[in-house]
Amino acid sequence: MMEGVKRKKCKYFFYEMIFVAPVMFGFLLVKLVPFILTCYYSLTDWNGISSGIHFVGIQNFIELLKDENYWNSFVFTFKFAAVSLVLANVLGFVVAYFLTRPVPGRNLYRAGFYIPNTIGGLVLGFIWRFIFTGLFKKLYSITGWSFFGLRWLSTPATAFWGLVIVQVWAQLGYTMLLYISGLIQLPDDVMEAAAVDGATKVQTLFRIQMPLMIPTITRAVFITFLTCMRLYDMNLALTAGNPYRSSESITMNIFETAFNSNEMAYGCAKAVIFVIIVAAISSVQSYLTSKKEVKL
Repeated sequence: MMEGVKRKKCKYFFYEMIFVAPVMFGFLLVKLVPFILTCYYSLTDWNGISSGIHFVGIQNFIELLKDENYWNSFVFTFKFAAVSLVLANVLGFVVAYFLTRPVPGRNLYRAGFYIPNTIGGLVLGFIWRFIFTGLFKKLYSITGWSFFGLRWLSTPATAFWGLVIVQVWAQLGYTMLLYISGLIQLPDDVMEAAAVDGATKVQTLFRIQMPLMIPTITRAVFITFLTCMRLYDMNLALTAGNPYRSSESITMNIFETAFNSNEMAYGCAKAVIFVIIVAAISSVQSYLTSKKEVKL
């Protein structure tokens, strides 16, 4: 009897491994192995071209502490991620809330909001570059509104908000879908009980629906934060870090160091620090929000 149970467990384990093995192999090949190599090269003086590699210890990390451009780009990226995260999630939730109501043509609206998420970052950047530098100028000449007359990609402040606008526009549809899926899964009996007890729609939203939506909010915030911190292609197409590297994202700074300046080891050190800080922030965020989850 026991031998039969063991054989069955081994059989199920074998079948599970058949399905899991390709995913694990892909993870090892694309994620884990490159990260291990990055950690190794960060302790050397390799320039990415020569065959000679010499171990230098933590010298690259010591130099990194004095690299103003790196830390300026990190602060810029973090500010950009924080602002974009809040706007994308708040607006995404608002849109999701209204599109779970009996609105005529709501599926069409959902598709319309999601379409920008299907466009690549480079294409988005070039589209909005044309909008900021071409279309807005024409609108300014017609309407005279100062909003359209701003030099959107020419000053540090406007370049920052230009990137935020495009990022929020691109991510709004994805966060909307996450919140729609969370809202439609809320138990109907709880909503009905709140209505019977005389709770208003606002009270139901903030005291019942929002607490029950914490798991969805946790996932949405986590995904949005990681996406914003990995900003590169849209940044390259829209501002290319200008003016004077004031809108340079951290990934652009790492790429510039590793591939354009041929300082691969130094770029690897930057990447390692970046991964550690982002992982730490994401872990804290997930822990703090998951503590507020409500169990029915």
